[in-house]
Amino acid sequence: MQLDAPREADLEDLHRIYSDARTWTHLPSGRFADLATTRSALDRWLEDWTVHGLGAWVAREGGVVVGHGGCAVRQDAFWNLGYRFAPEAQERGLATELSQAAITAAREARPELPVVAYLLEHNAASAVVAEKVGLILRHRGPDAGNPDPSAVRLVYSDRELSDQELAATMR
Repeated sequence: MQLDAPREADLEDLHRIYSDARTWTHLPSGRFADLATTRSALDRWLEDWTVHGLGAWVAREGGVVVGHGGCAVRQDAFWNLGYRFAPEAQERGLATELSQAAITAAREARPELPVVAYLLEHNAASAVVAEKVGLILRHRGPDAGNPDPSAVRLVYSDRELSDQELAATMR
């Protein structure tokens, strides 16, 4: 798998992944409904690279975009680890491979910031990835802002989180 910073030319491929309902089984409301939503997200991802020198990568296999993910600074308080893969690229260990590379890069770029992965409790596959890459469950509670009032958020991190750092993951 090749990991590259996103480019303007990746817009259509990223939209293919982020608009596919099969990539949003754990959070259907998160699906990108139109190209404008993907465009806005791509602008934020490009800004992460400009401002912090690191952000989420575009994952390619044989030149084909199969996913997107990595670590991005959020609220200047933590590195947020996240990813999304095309359905045909799931369940092949790519999320673990990408996550390991992302944690290494984040620790090199700004080691003072914790690496955090937050996910919904029913997303067992993402919890397994978080644990495989050495993150530890630090918090379990309501997922504020989720359209499903019964949704539970899990927060994993590479170290203990201060109250302020944990609060930043809830925004």
